[in-house]
Amino acid sequence: MTQVDVRPQAGDTVRGVDAPGDTNGVRTKGLGGNSVGLLGSAVIGISTVAPVYCLTSTLGSTAGEVGLQMPAIFLAGFLPMLLVAFAYRELNKVMPDCGTSFTWTVKAFGPKIGWMCGWGLVIATIIVLSNLAGVATSYFWLLAGEISGSESVAALDDNKAVHILTCLTLIAVATAISYRGMTATKGIQYTLVGLQLVVLGIFVAMALSKAGSFETSVDFSWSWMNPFAVQSFAAFTAGLSLSIFMYWGWDACMATNEETTGSAKTPGRAALIAMVVLVGSYLATGVAAQMAVGSGEKGLGLANPETSDNVFAALAGPVMGPTLGILLFVAVLASAAASLQTTFIPVARTVLAMSTYEALPKSFTKVHPVFKTPGKATIVAGVATGVFYTVMTLVSEHVLVDTIYALGLMICFYYALTAFACVWYFRGELFRSVRSFAFKGLLPALGGTMLTAVFGKTLYDMWDPAYGSGSAVFGVGSVFVIGVGLLLLGVVIMLIMQRRSPAFFRGEILTKETPSLVVAD
Repeated sequence: MTQVDVRPQAGDTVRGVDAPGDTNGVRTKGLGGNSVGLLGSAVIGISTVAPVYCLTSTLGSTAGEVGLQMPAIFLAGFLPMLLVAFAYRELNKVMPDCGTSFTWTVKAFGPKIGWMCGWGLVIATIIVLSNLAGVATSYFWLLAGEISGSESVAALDDNKAVHILTCLTLIAVATAISYRGMTATKGIQYTLVGLQLVVLGIFVAMALSKAGSFETSVDFSWSWMNPFAVQSFAAFTAGLSLSIFMYWGWDACMATNEETTGSAKTPGRAALIAMVVLVGSYLATGVAAQMAVGSGEKGLGLANPETSDNVFAALAGPVMGPTLGILLFVAVLASAAASLQTTFIPVARTVLAMSTYEALPKSFTKVHPVFKTPGKATIVAGVATGVFYTVMTLVSEHVLVDTIYALGLMICFYYALTAFACVWYFRGELFRSVRSFAFKGLLPALGGTMLTAVFGKTLYDMWDPAYGSGSAVFGVGSVFVIGVGLLLLGVVIMLIMQRRSPAFFRGEILTKETPSLVVAD
């Protein structure tokens, strides 16, 4: 299928400025406008987070860190995400650009910091895509085994060749759907997200009805909502890091801003709706699960080390019964598959924006003439995900696990930079009104500070080889080596691009703006 280069030509007008002539203006990219409304945008944000997948893989680990205070940790993790969401909303109002964090941080801090922020988003997304593909593959064969009643079918996932082939197939399908545009994407997402939330609602209702039925059941207490009751600061930060990961991905709403109806306001509203749905789902599920089976390490307890990495697989039968329990497997598979497909959105559009502003090779600016999607960027993201997962799986599953653990570092890195970019970008108008001070200054600054603290604590903890899989490189934890190594790799690529595209790095393509240029409320 033919693709066309849609980089703006002389005279193209974007938001009232001439695209290549006025380097203060954002550029058009040829994406399909008005393709997504408020509901569709919110659904994409929820889908990218993958709530059911996050819950099954994180409930047990979080309970193991903070015990019955798990609901409080879900609230604590929600807070910095909400504060950062305000920063995204305010920046999107004046610059609805699909480059989001990359574009905004360049405008605030200049090309080098902006480039690294974009790199943090891209590499975090590639890591998540590979993990989602692996989870979807495992649940595909687990579900096939449940339906067929055959343990040998379920055991096919343990066959490395079968697992990798299935994983690559799922990545190819997800890439193809994303390639065909936002209309195809949102149609599938309505079904998959709806299925997730309905099944999650059924699980919550049945878990509450089973409270007191198991030896490990516990009575509800409002003390579960008190984050200060966590036994230690180390446990609190560990739980908070897990909780932050559970909310990551809502900013996919913003990556579709140029394709959204009402691009200045709709993505911000959609992000806030997605956040409310997520925190409600997490709290309801966490409370119901604890009441039903407790958070201990014995029996069905959420922190049982034998089942904590996949809680729903252990609870499906006991809580929902053998028939309805299969629905929970379907929901986890749908969650991982849906997120696998939508997670291509932010990475492809960030790469498109970076290439449009000449921070990456020009070839990535190609947009499909019919589907109006960043075709090459989407395909390259799919190929990179497949290669990354295959290599990591063949080299060492410990390396793959440690790479996933390093993800939290990337998330805190680019979210915090974006939050601080909001404060600095709007610094000239923070005291014009109470609203400006709160939503453009104070709240984003608090969110950025919280995430910076988590970044620093995570970096410190990663030095210990016990963090992650327990492996080390010259006595230093593998997670630290991978996390810092990926950031340094970004620096190397940035230096290469600086030689190939000096104009961008001189600030001639996308320039920093002074407060006087910022649009007032």
